Amino acid sequence: MLELEHGFRIVDVYTQLPPADDPGVDTITPDQLEREMHQAGITKAVVFPPARPATSYVAPNNGVARHSVDRPFVAFARINGSRGPDTGPTDRLRTAVRQRVGSQPSTRRGGHHSTPEDIERYAYDDRFHGFVLDPGVDGYPDPDVLAVLDDVGLPVLVHGGVDAPPETLANRLLGYSFPVVVAHFGGHPLDRSLMAETIDLLSEYDDCYVETSVVRYRRELERALLEHPDRVLFGSATPAAHPNVAVMEILTLDVSEDKLWRVFSKNACRVIDALAP
Repeated sequence: MLELEHGFRIVDVYTQLPPADDPGVDTITPDQLEREMHQAGITKAVVFPPARPATSYVAPNNGVARHSVDRPFVAFARINGSRGPDTGPTDRLRTAVRQRVGSQPSTRRGGHHSTPEDIERYAYDDRFHGFVLDPGVDGYPDPDVLAVLDDVGLPVLVHGGVDAPPETLANRLLGYSFPVVVAHFGGHPLDRSLMAETIDLLSEYDDCYVETSVVRYRRELERALLEHPDRVLFGSATPAAHPNVAVMEILTLDVSEDKLWRVFSKNACRVIDALAP
């Protein structure tokens, strides 16, 4: 087993635990997930439900929290928002028109959107230890929700990539007091230019971090670890990717053992209290 070979204590900040009846994603049972983690030497993992458009996440979040009991899982609550991503040409045109006429984008919440009260409920429920957001599917929180996120200060794990590029993440989420962990180095799916821009953000924002799931590129991984060794967190993207593969991708990087220790456990434990030993 990898656990016996590499000797590192590994924590994983990007693991999805879909409902058993969800046909649209790779499925894995909590017991299977726990076994695969153990085989890869992963001692704890952040778990959360997959993204679904126009859906309330109350039931999926509660399911993840329930399956985390007596397992080495750290539950994050998925949230959504009423502000669109504004990343496509049409969205940018609408934004420019609104700015020209002095109007603001609509932030009217629907019944499925996360509210400030939802954020407080999750934040002070000892079953949840952070939040997760996929802006391309979930949208962005409105100012009232962001204000509560700022007050509670729990980390927010954000899917980064073509649907949520670095400039938009900086405008919408960075600069608040809560840590923001940008998933996939901000370049999903495998966009090296976006990854490079996201790494640049680490120099501008002290509470911005990146995680390694499905990054695949040694140059970007090694650059981030060499330039910002305290800002890189390990993520596996299980069950879409096998945790053994994700661990080996990091183990084979040309960086010092100290930096491997940081990416595998030290950095995540500093950002997410529940991952600490």
